[in-house]
Amino acid sequence: MMQTHPKKKLEIIIEAPLLNRLLDKLERLNVSGYTVVPAIAGKGSGGAWREGQLTQAGHMVMVICITSEERVPEVLKPVYDVLARHIGIVTVSDVQVIRADHF
Repeated sequence: MMQTHPKKKLEIIIEAPLLNRLLDKLERLNVSGYTVVPAIAGKGSGGAWREGQLTQAGHMVMVICITSEERVPEVLKPVYDVLARHIGIVTVSDVQVIRADHF
C-alpha cells in the first residue's frame, strides 16, 4: 500500500483584484506551491451570484495551497491581513498527500 502523509489544505476565496497581494504574501512566506482557480458562481450571506452578474471588482478566485500543520498559523496571519476589510472565505482542512517532500 502506498504511504500517505498528513498535511493541511488552505482554500482562500477572494475577489480577483486582491489576488496579486495575496500571492506576494504567499511567495514571501516561501509557500511551496499554490493553485489559483476561477470561482464562477456561488451563494453566501449576500445571496446567490454568478460571474456574469459581477463587476470586475466582484470577480472571485480560489487559491489552494497545501502546507504542514505547523505552518498554518504563519500562513493564515498575512492571509487574514489581506482579507480583513474585503469579501473572502478561508477554510483549513486535513488532507493526505503521497509526496510529502513537495510540501
